[in-house]
Amino acid sequence: MSHPAIPQTLALRPHPTARDKTVSTTKLLAGTPILTVPCLSKVLLPDQKQYRCDFCFRIPDPDHDNPLRRCTGCVSYLYCDNKCQTSHWRTHKKYCKNFNQYSASRQFAQLESYEKLDAMLLTHFLAELSARDTEKANTAEVDTFMSLLPGPVSDSGITSPPTCPLATNHKRRVPLDELFSRCGNNNFTIHSHFTTIAHGIFPLASRLFNHSCLPNAIAKYIFNPAEEVQMVVVAIRDIPPGEEICITYVDPALLETRQKMFQITYGFTCTCASCRGLDSLITPRPSIDLEDTSAHCAALCRYVFPVVTLDNPTIHLPTTPPDFSSIPPQIRNILQESFLTKICELFRNASHDGPLEVAQQTGLAVLAFYVLIYPPNYPQIGMHTLEMAKTAWNAIITSESAGSLSETLRTGLLKQVRACLDSSRRILDMIGSEGDAGGPLTEIEVLSGLLNSEEADR
Repeated sequence: MSHPAIPQTLALRPHPTARDKTVSTTKLLAGTPILTVPCLSKVLLPDQKQYRCDFCFRIPDPDHDNPLRRCTGCVSYLYCDNKCQTSHWRTHKKYCKNFNQYSASRQFAQLESYEKLDAMLLTHFLAELSARDTEKANTAEVDTFMSLLPGPVSDSGITSPPTCPLATNHKRRVPLDELFSRCGNNNFTIHSHFTTIAHGIFPLASRLFNHSCLPNAIAKYIFNPAEEVQMVVVAIRDIPPGEEICITYVDPALLETRQKMFQITYGFTCTCASCRGLDSLITPRPSIDLEDTSAHCAALCRYVFPVVTLDNPTIHLPTTPPDFSSIPPQIRNILQESFLTKICELFRNASHDGPLEVAQQTGLAVLAFYVLIYPPNYPQIGMHTLEMAKTAWNAIITSESAGSLSETLRTGLLKQVRACLDSSRRILDMIGSEGDAGGPLTEIEVLSGLLNSEEADR
């Protein structure tokens, strides 16, 4: 496959089971941008629709009185300014005058929420195809999209959702169902600060990168004023020449459901080391008692962080991918989606409302869980250690205000803040900024400044 956007650092090679694989032709250091590709078509999630620009996806600067500008034609699409609206008009004009009637129609209202999202993504994609045909633009991205494999076909077949009629004489060269069959398994979740805000089609990324639950690269997203959203694929560890570059299609934390998602959405079974380790366990695994979270948290923490204490809070994160098969069965049995959901909720609640002991125990248990299922430098590890640092810092401020902070506890919490900040910075600095302005990197700098001032005053 040849494509003008493929850098010389990448090459396609045969793969024993997949269509082929992308390998590095040179050593790629952790943090290296591997590939940058623009979005071909995208759609905001409904809960983001009124807060973000429909073209560049940015949120207006809260420090300026600059609300989003509404399209006067359909009043349903909003933009940062005239530049973004003008940039989007080449495709938006295709469905603008028909959008309100379509979105209020019974056929649209009867769709499930995920089907409405599919319908809007497909509408935007058809408008993009029409615009490119009218402009006689470069078809490389569209050709790449059509070269992608369609999603698996169920017994009922693949039927596209009803789309908004376009104000165009453009005649589709490919049947609608055939286009839709490639959209479902070839669109990405677009995120800001690693929280999903939209879905988008990036054909070249779909064509080049296979899945692994232990990827060596991740996708991040860049929002620039009046520019199309861009995906940047970044190495999260050193990648030697000849090694396949993989990203993850679903969250590896979905331990029980990810194989079903692979089958239904993508039509394959993952055989990475993590999935093979899970397969070696007794199926079905015994359910764990979610009321006994304290014992499970303690077991996880003893296994992953045996020497971490209040006096010694330094967190040594692994630098190599986890060997799932080497984890004792009793620990692997704790690694269940329901348990992760439970302790994440407990940590979130306790980090805001206390008690501190629960926040510390569940926070470290969540980190231990992440270390066992995610590869080194995975973004969620950096995001969580930042939350642990903020939790310890808030405990200092709250306890000092209440006059209930002993010097021993204060010293221990300051050490926790420093240890967690250092771990978070190492990961998130390597990945770099993504999505909206501010976010975790800014929070790290602010908290580091507060911590430095606190330590200087001691």
